[in-house]
Amino acid sequence: MAEVKFDAASRIYPGTEEPAVNKLNLDIGDGELLVLVGPSGSGKSTALRMLAGLEFVNDGSIFINDKDVTLAPPQDRDIAMVFQNYALYPQMTVASNMAFALKQQGVSKEDRMARVKEAAKILDLEPFLDRKPKNLSGGQRQRVAMGRAIVREPQVFLMDEPLSNLDAKLRVQTRTELADLQARLGVTTVYVTHDQVEAMTMGHRVAVLNFGVLQQVDAPRTLYSAPANKFVAGFIGSPAMNLLAASDVGGRAGIGGVQVPLSDAVAAAAGAHPARELTVGVRPEHLQLGSEGIPGEAIVVEELGSESFVHVRIDHLGESTTIVVRDEGETDVRRGDNVSVGFNGPVHLFGPDDQRISG
Repeated sequence: MAEVKFDAASRIYPGTEEPAVNKLNLDIGDGELLVLVGPSGSGKSTALRMLAGLEFVNDGSIFINDKDVTLAPPQDRDIAMVFQNYALYPQMTVASNMAFALKQQGVSKEDRMARVKEAAKILDLEPFLDRKPKNLSGGQRQRVAMGRAIVREPQVFLMDEPLSNLDAKLRVQTRTELADLQARLGVTTVYVTHDQVEAMTMGHRVAVLNFGVLQQVDAPRTLYSAPANKFVAGFIGSPAMNLLAASDVGGRAGIGGVQVPLSDAVAAAAGAHPARELTVGVRPEHLQLGSEGIPGEAIVVEELGSESFVHVRIDHLGESTTIVVRDEGETDVRRGDNVSVGFNGPVHLFGPDDQRISG
């Protein structure tokens, strides 16, 4: 078991001026599954590779269980990494793949096979131990890669987008299995993904990065309900939060000429800024179609069975703007219909510095 700490850790690649990871401060608890998420180029994989010892740390430090491992080679960090492409040896059986690292460490054959069989039982791989990787499905290969990490009994698991090569259905199934496995093993795990749905469903906490800078680290529900800034608000959630420059309605922030429902505390805090400097954010499920509200036209209707998403074109600050509204089940709205959009949930307000205003 282990605690992990990034202490103002930075990585600057040769020939570049901007850090790929910029002064990252992050504490990961013993037994925690922490997900690093962000768009391409956000620095999440670089941060993971810094922890693994595969990338040089230009500034700052990295600790595992209060031991400074900043300059330690990968083999001295007691970590196991699961890669995106599985990295299995095609000529070896499943059992040999899983036991390979133990064999390199000089572990006896009896001990190796005992640990392999134990991991295979956990991962439901017992019927496949004599097969070669080419005779396995993508999900089974991923479990072999996990088994290879488990048998080493490391302090920390590192996973770099391990599900990205799987189809959509298998990704859902495998991420559930991984989350359950991590909970049963209780091993500290750092998981990298660009898929925010994956991050929200798996992580005990989620750390959001953008351009190498940590934006927010919190429990998934906190990221969703109280995003620290506009980037997190727009990145977390599918479809994304509607973000619009605020209009001035009687001294209060508005959308499409309609006053948004702000709490007294938020309205008071926002009063320090002109409305034009504020951004209003509202999630699709906190908007509703009805007889009163912002007038608009439905331009796209996405029906998903259990829910529908209606893209509505409205006039806002003299320009045509589209907002997304979630409707329960099958909607009666069709493309071209005139609709009104009202509010039925919390509305967020962001200041000139893009930070969320809270009362």
